[in-house]
Amino acid sequence: MDFFSLLWLFFIVSSLQPVIKQRMLDVARQRLLEQLERKRKSRVIVLIHRQETMSLLGFPLVRYINIEDSEAVLRAIKMTDRDIPIDLILHTPGGLVLAAEQIARALQKHPAKVTVFVPHYAMSGGTLIALAADEIVMDENAVLGPVDPQLGQHPAASILRVLERKPISEIDDETLMMADIAEKAIRQVKHTVCELLSDKMSVEKAEEVAHTLASGVWTHDYPITVREARELGLPISTDMPDEIYQMMALYPQTAQRRPSVEYIPVPRSRQLDRS
Repeated sequence: MDFFSLLWLFFIVSSLQPVIKQRMLDVARQRLLEQLERKRKSRVIVLIHRQETMSLLGFPLVRYINIEDSEAVLRAIKMTDRDIPIDLILHTPGGLVLAAEQIARALQKHPAKVTVFVPHYAMSGGTLIALAADEIVMDENAVLGPVDPQLGQHPAASILRVLERKPISEIDDETLMMADIAEKAIRQVKHTVCELLSDKMSVEKAEEVAHTLASGVWTHDYPITVREARELGLPISTDMPDEIYQMMALYPQTAQRRPSVEYIPVPRSRQLDRS
């Protein structure tokens, strides 16, 4: 075999390697899903958004909750018997309010128990989905986030603040129109939150939580910890199964030339050190 044949063989193997690696990951995910479903006797749905690399070009593409996600989750729920629990593994920065609301309402309507697992974070629309669950299982260091609507690059609540701090005569027409939309958006999200929490707490408490989460009390990226989520009255547990972390490992972040974090991936304890 001459040099050029070896070179072509190298290029063929190099081009097939990502495909083979992805196929191995897909098989491992399916195997773990089946294992988790047998263990928990439930339907397990995974909604994980990582930063992915577009094929060939190699630049990062950040993913969010979109209509395709809601369609897929709704199909999975539709295919699940009414007496089968649903477990949703959720890892997302948020996304379209429409898509998140569709998923949340479908989960709330499911008669059997719904559990949402948050191993790292479920922000914005992810939190809206989590509110529909009968139980939210969070890692001790995981966070949720506010669900206040955003209009373009601006929080709806901040747009309304302009009306409170400046005379109407000094505000341009576009800002006034945005403020009208902002008021409607906040009212709609509050209503949704109250509906999602209606079977978990009193009407008064649900309205209080809706105000805290949707009216701009915090910045949109504020991390709501386990303690704070419990103080809000949300059904929080920290009993996270090991399989959830294993599943997250099968959705690797985009590969970089040099990893930002490195460690020896084995458990460490004093007992191991003594041995």
